[in-house]
Amino acid sequence: MTDLSLRILLLAGLCAGVLPLASAQTGASRIKPGDHIAVVVNQDVVAASEITLRAERAREEARRRGEANPDMEALRKQAMESLIEERAMVTLARETGSRIDEPELDRVVANVAAQNKLTMPELRERLKADGMDFRTFRENLRDQMLIERVREREVQKRISITDGDIDRYLEERQAKADSNPQLNVAQVLVPIPEKSTEAQIAERKARAETALARVKAGEDFAKVAREFSEDANRERGGEVGLRQADRLPDVFVDAVRELKPGQVNPRLIRSDVGFHIIKLLAREAAANPNIITETHSRHVLLRPSQQLTAEVAARRLQEFKRAIESRQVTFEQVARENSEDGSASNGGDLGWAGPGNFVPEFEEAMNALPLNGISGPVASRFGMHMIQVLERRQVELQPKQLREQARAALRERRYEDAYKDWVKELRANAFIEMREWQ
Repeated sequence: MTDLSLRILLLAGLCAGVLPLASAQTGASRIKPGDHIAVVVNQDVVAASEITLRAERAREEARRRGEANPDMEALRKQAMESLIEERAMVTLARETGSRIDEPELDRVVANVAAQNKLTMPELRERLKADGMDFRTFRENLRDQMLIERVREREVQKRISITDGDIDRYLEERQAKADSNPQLNVAQVLVPIPEKSTEAQIAERKARAETALARVKAGEDFAKVAREFSEDANRERGGEVGLRQADRLPDVFVDAVRELKPGQVNPRLIRSDVGFHIIKLLAREAAANPNIITETHSRHVLLRPSQQLTAEVAARRLQEFKRAIESRQVTFEQVARENSEDGSASNGGDLGWAGPGNFVPEFEEAMNALPLNGISGPVASRFGMHMIQVLERRQVELQPKQLREQARAALRERRYEDAYKDWVKELRANAFIEMREWQ
């Protein structure tokens, strides 16, 4: 059981992307005996104790990062500013947020209990001991979920993608593909050890020059590579394999730029690694950018708070992973019982998705997984994920699909700036009254 008060938990947002929650209570009902009102925001207030608590937690985090003496006054100011923004979000969420279904709210409440290693009766008793009734607790969580939904809705409304934007994006992508051919390169590498003396460097260069001379004299490149090269591809005659140019070191791309397949660069090439002899085996047209890899995946989403930190959520996901891998439970069961998003009822199934459909950090982790592989905890602005890849397939997109993919990619690219603008405007339109409290 965590030794942190569940009342304090409710001051924090459900996920990394949602800022901490203002209580469902408003006005003076938020202020406890001996506390003070620091700021009035619309019809709500920020208590002095909240600012102090937030600043102290920020100081603890700074110290864990190795900052010996974090500026407490600056941390208090940051805490107050963030709480003001959060209260403004709560106001808008209450006025315009979508409805939260009771089963969805039930899952979130159950997860709070599980993350605190409490049964539901124990959770009720703990809340009672902290001076909070269960109904208020549920409404606090409901507000947090509404904040996330109103944030996504309002920010997305601010992102305008025109047909011209999509045309330019597709043109730029095609131009990049055209300038990114697929190359198959072979090399002889004679490395230079770190801290080599001039004499050692000269000896290495002489070895490389001997190999180059034999290649120029007509000896088989692969044979020379197997004898002289000291890289991982030595047994393959130095062949690296067919790769897009942007996935090869610049030294390779530059060395074969003017070569035809089958030709060897006549110069000995020096890099930070050592001396290279480079041959172009093949040059093929760039991969068709309209052919994409779609992935069928599923996930479990937990939404950490400042009290139930990302580390706590990560540990819980690791426990889920171990239980799934040991066949104590299925991924689908874990998702149905614990995941905190709309995919929970489908066992976390996210369906088929192409590039750009998910936030970058999620997509990067998903793409790195083998089929049926299960990820460790992955952080995104929505919370902490555990991901499993079920299937992959190659798909050639039709023009309409290409444009929709481009639209999704542009929206993600512009999201952060739109979010910052929204928060700035939200605060500017809020009624804010600062009080003397220190």
